[in-house]
Amino acid sequence: MTLSSSRVSPPLAAGNVAAGPIRAAYVHIPFCAHKCGYCDFASLAGADHLADRYLDALEREIERVLEGRPAPVETVFVGGGTPTRLTAAQLERLTAMVSSWFPLVSGGEWTVEANPGTLDRDKVEVLVQGGVNRISLGAQSFQRRSLAILERAHDPAEVVRGVELIASRFDRWSLDLIFGVPGSTLNDWKADLSAALALGPSHLSCYGLIFEKGTPLWKRRRRGEVSSVPDELERAMFDHTVETLETAGLSAYEISNHARPGHECRHNLIYWANEPFYGVGLGAAAYRNGERTVNTRDLNAYLARIEAGRSPIGPRERLEPRARAGETAMLMLRRVVLGIDRAEFRLRTGYDLDTLYSDVIAKHLQRGWLEDDGRRVRLTRASWFLSDAVMVDFV
Repeated sequence: MTLSSSRVSPPLAAGNVAAGPIRAAYVHIPFCAHKCGYCDFASLAGADHLADRYLDALEREIERVLEGRPAPVETVFVGGGTPTRLTAAQLERLTAMVSSWFPLVSGGEWTVEANPGTLDRDKVEVLVQGGVNRISLGAQSFQRRSLAILERAHDPAEVVRGVELIASRFDRWSLDLIFGVPGSTLNDWKADLSAALALGPSHLSCYGLIFEKGTPLWKRRRRGEVSSVPDELERAMFDHTVETLETAGLSAYEISNHARPGHECRHNLIYWANEPFYGVGLGAAAYRNGERTVNTRDLNAYLARIEAGRSPIGPRERLEPRARAGETAMLMLRRVVLGIDRAEFRLRTGYDLDTLYSDVIAKHLQRGWLEDDGRRVRLTRASWFLSDAVMVDFV
C-alpha cells in the first residue's frame, strides 16, 4: 500500500523542479492505404485528396502552438497513419516545414515512420535530404496468415524491399513486429524474429497484440471469429524475444524495445522520462506546462477548426503534483535498464521516491519483482511480462 497523501511532504518549490526547454516534438500524418483491423490510432484511408489541405492546416497549427517562433528540439518523430503515404513532393514540403519550425540541435534524432510498399527511391532521397536520420518500418510480421489477420496491406517481400531502400541511406533504422496474433504459434514467432534479424536492424520494437476496444479486430473477437492466443503462449513468445534478441546483440532497454548500444530511440526515452513534448496534427497528444492535451481525431473537424483560426485541442488534463509523480514513476519503470533513478525522479517531480513509495518498493522487492541498488529501482527480468501488476501500485 502507498503512503497516504496526508503523510507525504509537499514537493520542492515549483522553481526547483526540472523544467527547461521542451526537447521533443511529435508530428502526426493520418493518411493510410488501408485502416488495419487492430489499429486505434488517428488514421484513415481514402482521404489522400485532403493531404495538401492537411499540410496547410498542420503548418498553421504549428505556428499557433509555437506562437510564431521556431523551437529547436533534440528529437522529432513523424508518425501516423503512414507518413510515407504522402507523395514525394508532399514529403518534401513536410520535411521543410518541420525543419523550419522544429530545427534539430546538433546531433539530434529525426524519425519518420514508414510502411512497406509506400517507399521508393525518390521518397527515401527526399527524407535524407530533408534531414531525417532514422526510419521506423512497420513490418509487423513475415507470416502471410498473420498479416491477413492484422489486415496489413503488404506482403513479406515488400518488407525486404523496404529495408533494401533504407539500409543503404540510414545508419539508424528500426522494425516493428507484433506477437500474439490470433492463430499464430511459437514457431511462427521464432520465424518472424529470425527473418527480422536476417535484415540487420539496429533496433526492434516487439509488441504483444492488444485488442483495442472498438477496433474491427476487437469486434471480431467478440463475435468469436478470432481468439486471443493463450497466456502461456504469449509469455513464451515474450521470453523467446528477450533471449533471442539479447543473444543477437539487441538488448532490451524498455519492455518492448531492443537495440544495439547507441541505437535506442531517443525520442521515446523522453516520453518514458515523462518529459514535456510538443504534439501537432490530427489526434496528436502533447504535454506542455504540466498539461496533457489531445487534438480532435475527426479530420474534417480538425481542418475546419484550424481554418477558422480555432484550436484543434479536445480533452485536457492537468495532473496535481502527486499524481504526476506517480505517472512519472510508472513511465520510468518501463525503462528496464535505467528504471527509476532516485535523483532523476526528485529532479523531475520534486518528490523523494522513498517518501512516496517505500511500501510499494518493499512489497515488490519481497515478491522478487523489483530490484534496488540504492541509486535506482528497476523491474527484475522475471517481472517484465507482468510489469503492469507492478506499475499499477505506483499510480
